[in-house]
Amino acid sequence: MPVINRIAEFAADMKGWRQQLHRMPELEFDLPRTAGFVADRLREFGVDELHEGIAQTGLVAIVEGRGPGPVIGLRADMDALPITEETGVGYVSENVGKMHACGHDGHTTMLLGAARYLAETRNFAGKVALIFQPAEENGAGGNVMVEEGIMDRFGIDQVYALHNAPGVEAGAFYTTPGPIMAAVDTFEVHIQGVGGHGAMPHETRDPVIAACGMAQAIQTIVSRNHYALDDLVVSVTQIHAGTVDNVIPDTAYINGTIRTFDPRVQQMVMRRLQEIVDGQAASYGVGARLDYVVGYPATVNDPDRAGFAAAVAAEVAGESRVVADAGREMGAEDFSYMLRARPGAYLFIGQGDTAGLHHPKYDFNDEIAPVGASFFARLVERAQPLAGA
Repeated sequence: MPVINRIAEFAADMKGWRQQLHRMPELEFDLPRTAGFVADRLREFGVDELHEGIAQTGLVAIVEGRGPGPVIGLRADMDALPITEETGVGYVSENVGKMHACGHDGHTTMLLGAARYLAETRNFAGKVALIFQPAEENGAGGNVMVEEGIMDRFGIDQVYALHNAPGVEAGAFYTTPGPIMAAVDTFEVHIQGVGGHGAMPHETRDPVIAACGMAQAIQTIVSRNHYALDDLVVSVTQIHAGTVDNVIPDTAYINGTIRTFDPRVQQMVMRRLQEIVDGQAASYGVGARLDYVVGYPATVNDPDRAGFAAAVAAEVAGESRVVADAGREMGAEDFSYMLRARPGAYLFIGQGDTAGLHHPKYDFNDEIAPVGASFFARLVERAQPLAGA
């Protein structure tokens, strides 16, 4: 079954919504224009309930079906990124230094398209909760919405989300049972040495050399401290020290990211980082402080719901364009918090041959929005069919 005919009929409207959202990117929880635009559309569609101001600018809209039944949640993220856009499109960001470089404008549009169709047809039992979330990129808005009680407040039994995937055939889908995206943590090392003249290093305790030693030693965590078949990434991404060529500085700074799936691996990395920082600091005669920040947990699909969602995707896109066991990847997602609270699944929809996510030339492919909206709509209808349907 291809794109739903009714959704295809208002595809041009969806394109307009998406491009308007693209013009007005906002960051984290500060999404007044974006949330206002979404709320206006939902009122036009005639949703039964609209709850605003959740996690500051998040929204939950309720659409009631034509019979009693459970509640299914569908989530879209709304926030943009602090990136200066380089697409050159006619609907370029009007907020300099901010852009929708991850396609959240498209995700929001796909869910709005599903909302319009579901509010018109109501060909399902129970209710659907349409979750429009702030602060996915930074701030864990998904966790805030969960902590503010949306799952219990609206009686949500299961929950689903989509993300676009550049480099994958437009309109194709993939997912996997179990873990699909990694937990993400960050670390910072603040090194305190004794600076001095570059010509007299013997009078200093050089934090630059200590930083280099720590960065190299950190690489051994992956190569020598963990089982090779347990997925793990430890990347040093920043080293900052010094200002001029003839002065050894007092301080140095190291920053990096850690990606894991297994909490035991995560704990091992935390322990080894502390041991390396302490040991290298002693070796080089400097002081050092490790700050380890635990971030988003792993995104873990319920196996049964992932299989069900893949089957629904096959109805829309065709079986040959759906991979139901694609394996996991090392990116991270705060939809993980919602999947911790309720069973469900996270899927990717192909965006075609475009610039990658978080790239200044990225732009969401409007051609896939009706496909994603059709997936969401069919998911509701298949999960909660009317009696006798």
